[in-house]
Amino acid sequence: MNNKTSSFLWNLRQLSTSVPKSRTLRQYSLGFRTPKNAHSNQKLRNLLLNYFHDRMQTSIRYLFQGPFILKSGYSVFQTKDLSNVTVFKVDRLLCSRSLSVDSTHSLVSVGTSDNGLKKVNFHHEASGEDMFTKGTKPTPVTSRKLSEECNSLCDVLDIFSKAPTFPSSNYLSAMWTIAKRMSDDQKHFEKQLMFNHPAFNQLCEQTIREAKIMHYDHLLFSLHAIVKLGVPQNTLLVQTLLRFIQERINECDERCLSILSTILEAMKPCKNVHVLRAGLWILVDQQVWKIERVFTLQTVMKYIGKDTPVALKRKLEMKALKELDRFSVLNSQRMFEVLAAMNHRSVILLNECSKMVIDNIHGCPFKILISILQSCKDLRYQNLDLFKGIADYVATTFEIWKLKQVLFLLLLFENFGFRHVGLMDLFMKKIVEEPSFLSLRSIVPILHVYSSLNHFCDSQDREFLEIMASALTGCLHHISSENLLNAICSFCVINYFPLAPVNQLFQKNVINELLTSGDIERNVHKLHIVDTCLKLDDTPYQKAKDISLPQQPSPPPRPNAEITEALTSLLGGEGYFSKDVQLPHNYHIDFEIRMDTNRSQVLSFSDIDVTSATNMQRVAVLCVPRSVYCLDSNHPRGFFAVKMRHLNAMGFHVILVNKWELEKLKMEDAVTFLKTKIYSVEALPSADANLQ
Repeated sequence: MNNKTSSFLWNLRQLSTSVPKSRTLRQYSLGFRTPKNAHSNQKLRNLLLNYFHDRMQTSIRYLFQGPFILKSGYSVFQTKDLSNVTVFKVDRLLCSRSLSVDSTHSLVSVGTSDNGLKKVNFHHEASGEDMFTKGTKPTPVTSRKLSEECNSLCDVLDIFSKAPTFPSSNYLSAMWTIAKRMSDDQKHFEKQLMFNHPAFNQLCEQTIREAKIMHYDHLLFSLHAIVKLGVPQNTLLVQTLLRFIQERINECDERCLSILSTILEAMKPCKNVHVLRAGLWILVDQQVWKIERVFTLQTVMKYIGKDTPVALKRKLEMKALKELDRFSVLNSQRMFEVLAAMNHRSVILLNECSKMVIDNIHGCPFKILISILQSCKDLRYQNLDLFKGIADYVATTFEIWKLKQVLFLLLLFENFGFRHVGLMDLFMKKIVEEPSFLSLRSIVPILHVYSSLNHFCDSQDREFLEIMASALTGCLHHISSENLLNAICSFCVINYFPLAPVNQLFQKNVINELLTSGDIERNVHKLHIVDTCLKLDDTPYQKAKDISLPQQPSPPPRPNAEITEALTSLLGGEGYFSKDVQLPHNYHIDFEIRMDTNRSQVLSFSDIDVTSATNMQRVAVLCVPRSVYCLDSNHPRGFFAVKMRHLNAMGFHVILVNKWELEKLKMEDAVTFLKTKIYSVEALPSADANLQ
């Protein structure tokens, strides 16, 4: 009897220090719960006395369609046909002991079902002395202290098994902190040991018992650690914590908002997660203007989900704009990733953060630079000043960067069509000086960047191309057919044709593999480019003529009504030009004009003898969008430069008309603009007379 009395008094002290005064919960219409006003201490004592007298057994009901299963070969929990866990209904206030089960029953047990599968339930082994009925209060521990003193997950469980203390979240958080320090292989091995450790079941049981009484942030930390440690989401433990978090969501403060957002982002979709996420949206919508810390705001924005209602995204955007004056450099750098994670393109916010990033670019880590550029790509956001600031910084500090880091940046710049001449020249020079850097993993990306951006340095391009060709030749015995095609296509765009790689590409087995596997449509397109380059460019290779390739579909005609009207006004009628002309090798031009060799007089298409005239100049008018140029320049990109080169080889004089410039002009100005483009400088006075 003395032992029981001592146990009761210790429980009473434990409850008074760990639980708010007699907190009871009431159901709200949305399914959430919030604390009522505290009852008197006398009522709390009566409740505990009734519990001690009646030896209350907690009634907890579970709703399942199948048993828990422990899959052999993996020491992790899984379930079979698990349905939603019902809300815990507890008639009396819960304390650390009030949910303990009778020693003759086990809350969780391990056995074998009729089909031979192992059943797993969290159990509490009966012992002479319950871990919460000891006469002395265990020494309090913190997650930080545990993570500093322990080197493995099992070390934490060993400490827990000797003297468990409230709350259990300290042990779970410490285990996740330790796991983060481990390599992937070590983490996998430690998790297996953790699941097989006998104290892990006891820790899970204690977490379930404490779920209703521990502080809300501790409850969130518990679920976060459990999910990160790899406990399957469809287990009773995880679903129970989800339901308690849902019920008590009105207790969520600013700190808890960021934790809850992080948890939901890490979890797979299910009914309880969906309901909790909807509750989070409602809560954030109500509390967004009360958030004080920028870090909390950005965490909520990052993890709230891409499917968040647009109205809530805009509300968060307005809150971030309101806090701009309080943004640190790190906050501005992080904002790009936050908006990309939320899938919300706020140009105003991105512009302001870009200014701060540019002003504080020196010392910015490589990881952050990559994150900023990747986020800009995901958001389809282009800021020339930002890209130039990053490229200038890397070019200025070029010697401190690894070549693979610079290559990664160049690949991201290529996605935007951004060509930084200084940085690309430095990288080319470094490759010439250190060709040992080249490998199969770097050759193809380097060729892709330089061919796509149509970049050459006159003093080094020949030596650079020879080194790249030599490195590619050395990899021919183990290169894949697609990588070989990509490399040769890049060389052809650059107008360079290495002998050995080209010969290997046109072997029958390589061609057959490209036409029957992988991305066949893409392979056919690139083979046509190589075939056209070998036929039209100045090269001795003619093997492409012997290769039969599938016919590519003709590009659809593009309407250019405004330019048609301007040309009709300028040239005197539609008989002096032709629209939507299809040429050999699947090339298409918007307009063809026939002129004399001095480009001073336009010739009519109705004149039959014109086609045989030797003094005729064919003019190709191409109406082009911004995408054919490098970002914010008139430097043509790779494939468009090849088209211009091949049109010249077919005898055309190429005239480029920028659509976005012509659309801004009135008809009279558009006619004058086309006149200066079509006629030669010497012929402009006579063209003016003809126009009059």
